[in-house]
Amino acid sequence: MTDTARLSLAAAEALAARALAAAGANPEMARLTAAALVAAEAEGQGGHGLSRVAMYAGFLREGRAKGEARPRLAAERGGAALVDAGDGLAYPALALAEAEAARRARAHGVSFVAVANSHHAGAMSLPVRRLAGQGLVALAFTNSPAAMPVPGGRRPLLGTNPVAAAFPRRAAPPLLVDLALSEVARGRIMVAAKQGRPIPAGWALDAEGNPTTDPQAALGGAMLAIGGAKGAALALVVELLCVALGGAGFAFEADSFFAPSPNPPRLGHALLAVDPGALAGREAFLDRMEAMVKAMLGDAGVRLPGARREALREAARREGLALPPPLLAELEALAGE
Repeated sequence: MTDTARLSLAAAEALAARALAAAGANPEMARLTAAALVAAEAEGQGGHGLSRVAMYAGFLREGRAKGEARPRLAAERGGAALVDAGDGLAYPALALAEAEAARRARAHGVSFVAVANSHHAGAMSLPVRRLAGQGLVALAFTNSPAAMPVPGGRRPLLGTNPVAAAFPRRAAPPLLVDLALSEVARGRIMVAAKQGRPIPAGWALDAEGNPTTDPQAALGGAMLAIGGAKGAALALVVELLCVALGGAGFAFEADSFFAPSPNPPRLGHALLAVDPGALAGREAFLDRMEAMVKAMLGDAGVRLPGARREALREAARREGLALPPPLLAELEALAGE
């Protein structure tokens, strides 16, 4: 028996879409969600890839995500807009937000599009990379269920609140940054708990707010922000950008994704797009970008942000995705095959 099964990107998308449709997602939701999960898988972000299909199917079946939801434009003024996801899975709402961000940035020079009443947003690198492909500088933010304390606190109030940014280049893939603001992904703590091994100091607090190396205590407590109080403050900024401006739900108001719940999380996302032509000019911007890249590559061993993802994405296009047989079997079972 082989260790992996290989599927083309198109076949993987079709299978994931069938699994999501079987759980109640409408055709557009199933298609866009499957495409996003396969894209994340292709760029090496398996935690936001096809392993999420089963979780999303569970959300749809228990009513935590509404499969019939269709996003709508709820408010707009100039370069600003608000998309209501209608408590559906995030990806249709993000697609609408991305289109609005691009259109409004071209018209006004800059745009800010918030998304409310949404769900788990996956790899935030995906929308900013596509916006950069249109020549726009793009940033994306999202909140998530509470996992980290505010600066000086001990109770989980903030999500891990990823930030992504993409900067287009001349005749080269964009510089791409995508990072969560926790010191480590929660998944790594969960793995340590399953294996019965301690976690490093500085990753988490227990329920009483004390530093811990016990993964079980960490799962009942709070994760710590990258960079200590500075990272927690940045996570607060993301929380307010995503929630307060769009009227979404705060992290502490959402139930954990890892526990059964009938309650939609009502999470918020935001996209910021800038047309370089509205400022110093497109060519001046691209010249400055190449000057920065040249300086970075002046040191041996420097890898440009996003380069590894780009290489993995190209390999996946040529060779398909290598999936563990249990994951493939799970997807086929969810699709009723």
